[in-house]
Amino acid sequence: MKITDVRIRKITNESKMKAVVSVTFDNEFVVHDIKVIEGEKGMFIAMPSRKTVNEEFKDIAHPINSDARDKMQEAIISEYQKAAVQMSDTATTNF
Repeated sequence: MKITDVRIRKITNESKMKAVVSVTFDNEFVVHDIKVIEGEKGMFIAMPSRKTVNEEFKDIAHPINSDARDKMQEAIISEYQKAAVQMSDTATTNF
């Protein structure tokens, strides 16, 4: 599967969660609500999840191996960084 689109749906600087994104694969399948998180060791992605009856969070969709996760994370964080730079450039020029 090839990542064909990464859409940054929301950017925020108010918490460790920096963005919410959607990723499209092969122009045929999309996963929404992937979060970009700023952790102690840098940026990482958190897959969409839901709370179980035991109050635990379980991923709804996720890569099944580390290579797939790495590809997704690289594509998502790259797009996030571009959007964040563009957003800061826009904020600077609007004074």
